Amino acid sequence: MIRHLVLFKLNDGVTREDERVVAGEAAFRALPGQIEDVEFWELGWNLSDRPIAYDFAINSSFADADALKRYIEHPAHQAGVALWREFATWVVADYTF
Repeated sequence: MIRHLVLFKLNDGVTREDERVVAGEAAFRALPGQIEDVEFWELGWNLSDRPIAYDFAINSSFADADALKRYIEHPAHQAGVALWREFATWVVADYTF
């Protein structure tokens, strides 16, 4: 299994209530129902107010590297990524477990 973690940081001046953010979150919430390769999926907003904290996280898993690749290339995932590019940056970690 491969764990796929993504941490998002909203750009300066962007809030969770921004229409773009709301649409981006909705797009990512819908992915498990659109991409069969998703084995596990959770996401949510950060609760910490520490300055090093990111704002939003996705924790997911996939059967293997091929399943992760199909997910990354899936049009629904790419559409969500395109939305988030408008208002956030992110970091990714993929590892086997």
